[in-house]
Amino acid sequence: MRLCTLVSGSSGNSTYISDGTTSVLVDAGLTGKRIEEELAGIGVSGKELSAIFVTHEHNDHITSVGVLARRYGIPVFANRATMEYLDSAGILNRIMPENLIVFENNVSFICGTLVVKAFPIPHDAADPVGYRFTSGDVSVAVSTDIGEITDDIRAGTAGCAAVVLEANHDIEMLKNGPYPYPLKKRILGSHGHLSNVSSADYACELAGKGTKTIVLGHLSEENNVPELAFETVKKELEKRGLLESCSVMLAPRYSHGEMIVC
Repeated sequence: MRLCTLVSGSSGNSTYISDGTTSVLVDAGLTGKRIEEELAGIGVSGKELSAIFVTHEHNDHITSVGVLARRYGIPVFANRATMEYLDSAGILNRIMPENLIVFENNVSFICGTLVVKAFPIPHDAADPVGYRFTSGDVSVAVSTDIGEITDDIRAGTAGCAAVVLEANHDIEMLKNGPYPYPLKKRILGSHGHLSNVSSADYACELAGKGTKTIVLGHLSEENNVPELAFETVKKELEKRGLLESCSVMLAPRYSHGEMIVC
C-alpha cells in the first residue's frame, strides 16, 4: 500500500492511496490543475485514478471533485447526505449516474482491489466520514476534521499501518489568536477540529495497536506551527516508549508530502 498527502490544510485537502493496481483520491480540495500537478510530482497521472472518495462537503475538500470525475470518467464515492449536497451544489453535473456511488457508513465495500470502509467522524458537516482502505492484510486510513476521538474512529483506524491524523491547532494559539469567539468555540468543540494535544494522545493509542506511521494533517495556518505539532506528538510517543515502533510525519499544507509505503 502507498499513501501520500497531496496537500493538507485549511486551504485544501487531498490524499493519494494505491495498492499498485487501484489508485484513489480521498477528497480533491484544490483546483483540478493543482491536483494534477501534485500527482505528477509523485509520478502519477490523473488517468491512473480509479475513484474519488469524499469525506464531507466543505470547500477545502471538494473543489475539483466534479472536474476530475468528468475529466477522467471516474466514480465519485460518498454517503447519501454528502452526495445530495454535491448534487444540489451542481458539482456532479454531467457525471454519469453509474459513476455516482452511494455507500453506507460502517459497511465495507469493494473498489477495484481495495476493500473500503467509511466511518463516521464528529464534525460540523452533513454526514462526515473518515476512510479505511485495505489491500491484502495491510490497511491505511485518513481521519481528519474531527472534533474528538470516538469509538467509530477507533474501530476505523485501529491496526492500520499508516494513518493520516488531524493535528489542527495549538489550544493556546487558538484561544489567544485573532479568530472571533464563536469560531474559536466551534473549533474547540466536539464537532470542530482536533488539537495537537488530543492528536498526540490518540497517536499513542494507535501506536500501541500497531500503527507504524502517523501523518499529521490539516494543520491550521493561523493557530498552529508545523514544528509545534510535530514535537507535541513526538514527545508524547517518546514519553510512553512508543517512538521506536511508530514514526511521525507532517503533511505539508501546500504541496505533496513523502510517499509512504506499507
